[in-house]
Amino acid sequence: MATTVKRIYLAGPLGFSELGRRGQGALVALVRDLGHDVLDPFALAPQDEIEHIAGLGSLDAQREAWRDLNRRIGETNAHAIDSCDLVLAVLDGADVDSGTAAEIGYAFARGKRILGYRGDFRLAADNVGSIVNLQVEYFITAGGGEIVTTLAALRDRLAAA
Repeated sequence: MATTVKRIYLAGPLGFSELGRRGQGALVALVRDLGHDVLDPFALAPQDEIEHIAGLGSLDAQREAWRDLNRRIGETNAHAIDSCDLVLAVLDGADVDSGTAAEIGYAFARGKRILGYRGDFRLAADNVGSIVNLQVEYFITAGGGEIVTTLAALRDRLAAA
């Protein structure tokens, strides 16, 4: 069990798909089981508004509603990153998700430590000297973080956080 409770922002694209949400839930449970608080951006998003927008009758009405909601979601996520102690970034995929990459850059600029998790065995780097995009990897490691490649290593790092 961790000695100090940390607020951990969970960056990553898992919440966009039904199967991904199961993985997101497993990561949230892992972090909570270790005694930390989780800031899950998908849980912070107003699901009632998203469902309302999906039911709007015209594409123009949906577009305008999404523009407003997108801004508010982005602002909410920025505030959540500002209030966290650590960012846990899921780096799986053929390339790091663009929103996740943006959150990593923002977190680095705000002086937040970032722990990357890449359990995906596919090659996704700029060259053989990196695990993911070199700039993403730079922001993670230059801020004192690291990238782990197994759930066991992720659990160990979070327990020691």
